[in-house]
Amino acid sequence: MSPLFKLELRRQISDCGIVAVLILDRVEEAVPVARSLVAGGVTVMELTLRTPVALDALEAVRAEVPEMIAGVGTILTPDQLEQAVDSGAQFGVAPGVNPRVLAAARDAGLSFAPGVTTPSDIEAALEHGCRLLKFFPAEPCGGLPYLNAIVAPFLHLGIQFLPLGGLNAANMATYLANPNIAAIGGSWLAPKDLIKSGSWKEITKLALEAIKTIKAVRG
Repeated sequence: MSPLFKLELRRQISDCGIVAVLILDRVEEAVPVARSLVAGGVTVMELTLRTPVALDALEAVRAEVPEMIAGVGTILTPDQLEQAVDSGAQFGVAPGVNPRVLAAARDAGLSFAPGVTTPSDIEAALEHGCRLLKFFPAEPCGGLPYLNAIVAPFLHLGIQFLPLGGLNAANMATYLANPNIAAIGGSWLAPKDLIKSGSWKEITKLALEAIKTIKAVRG
């Protein structure tokens, strides 16, 4: 079975090293946030389906910030996945492993990373050709020591992880130094208070700091 996540897209995300996870309340915030992140070197973002404007925000980013790789998170149903594809999502992410959603992603040709926390989750994802997996919630589950323990039986299959949940500027370097990590994800790059206040330069500054750390760890 071919990989569910396109290899070139996986490489681009790994090269960036970080995915900015965004929860937006207003469509008008989407483009300024995306431009601020790109200005700081962060070229991958995930818009979560936790607010009603997420898909409209995605369309705006895809139209006006072409250098940003924009995906959709918190995809829980096949209908949501179809809507994400129609809105221009370049990849999808979920908190868990839903066989119906994974089948829909393959049918739609959408690169998709399901969420895993156990060996059984990993096995279920592998059945659908998944090789890039979201480790969620990373820190509450035990962080890297836990991930290293559960991934050992599967490493020969070429899987990598995108950890989210509890990551921040203080612990990101530890995750990035691990060869099993393709990239990390986090919401601290564009927190809601900075978005609400329109503090775009501050978001760019946070992005620059994250990219500096990534380059220091990965060269």
